[in-house]
Amino acid sequence: MSPLKGKNAIITGGGRGLGKATALAFAKEGINVAITGRNEERLKQTVEELTALGVKATYAVFDVVDKPAVHTEIAKVIDFLGGIDILVNNAGISEFGKFVDMPADRWEEILLTNVMGVYNVTREVLPHLIQQNEGDIFNVASTAGLNGNPTTSAYSASKFAVIGLSESLMKEVRKNNIRVCTLTPSTIASDMSIELGLTDGNPDHILQPEDFAELLVATLKLPRRAMLKTASLWTTNPV
Repeated sequence: MSPLKGKNAIITGGGRGLGKATALAFAKEGINVAITGRNEERLKQTVEELTALGVKATYAVFDVVDKPAVHTEIAKVIDFLGGIDILVNNAGISEFGKFVDMPADRWEEILLTNVMGVYNVTREVLPHLIQQNEGDIFNVASTAGLNGNPTTSAYSASKFAVIGLSESLMKEVRKNNIRVCTLTPSTIASDMSIELGLTDGNPDHILQPEDFAELLVATLKLPRRAMLKTASLWTTNPV
C-alpha cells in the first residue's frame, strides 16, 4: 500500500460535486489539496473544510479554457503546496439537446471546456511529474464517452476525446512512473446531474460523490508497480 500522507494534489472543479468529495477524501488521508473552479465563494468554503482536517489547502479561480490564467494559477498553487504529486482533471460542463437544435457556440464551449481544459491543466502539471519521475493523473470522462445516445452528441464527443487523450497519455508517460487513469462513471448524484434532471440523487439507489472519491483513494493506495488503467463505476441497481 502506497502512503498518501504529505502528498500534494490539484483537483479542478473542486468547489462542489465530485471534485469537492474527492478533495475531502484526500484531505482525510493527509493529502494537501489545491482546488480550482470559477465560483470563488464555493471554493473558499471548501478550503475551510479542508484546512479543518489538518492539511494545507488553497484554491485558484480560473476557467480551464483560459490558457494564460491556467499557466499563472497552476504555478502559484504548486508553489504554495511545495510540489505536486496528483492531478484530478474533473472540471467539465454538460448540456443535452438535439443535434440541429444546440447552437454551434454551445457545442464549441462544451468541447473546449471538457477537452482543452484537460489539456491545458495537464500541460502545466505534467513537466513537474516527469521531472520527479512519479505521479498520478485522473481524467474524468463518462459512460457517455463510451457510447453515444440521442441528444448527447456534444457531451459524448467531448468525453470520447478525453478517453482518447487520456489513454494516449497513459502509454506515453508510463516510462516516467506516472499512472494515468481514465474514469468513466455512470450517473452520480452530483450537483450537475441533479440540475440536469438526470437523477433525483436518492442515496439508497444512486451513486454518490463519496463513492467516486473512495475509488480514487483506493487507486492511489495501490503499490506503485500497479496501475488502474480505466475504471467504470456504476450504480448497482438504479431501480
